[in-house]
Amino acid sequence: MRDRDQPWRAWYRTKRWRALRLEVLKRDGWQCRATGVMLIGKYPADNSAVVDHKVPHRGDPELFWNIDNLQAVAKGWHDRDKQSMERRGLA
Repeated sequence: MRDRDQPWRAWYRTKRWRALRLEVLKRDGWQCRATGVMLIGKYPADNSAVVDHKVPHRGDPELFWNIDNLQAVAKGWHDRDKQSMERRGLA
């Protein structure tokens, strides 16, 4: 249902996204840009890798695919701090 309401979610399952994600992780040295922790954990560990959109894309393909809008972060930071900032309109 959520994918039907937000068709851009399918972009995360594409070969293009997997390649871009890996490029970002390599560029950022597999290190969280927010905390400095090494992204060596296996999902769903707090130190597993997430590629985060600095500016939320909200379905905008230019923001979604722009490598300069992407950063490697730890899942724990993303799920707690970043999501909290977005809910408060700070990100």
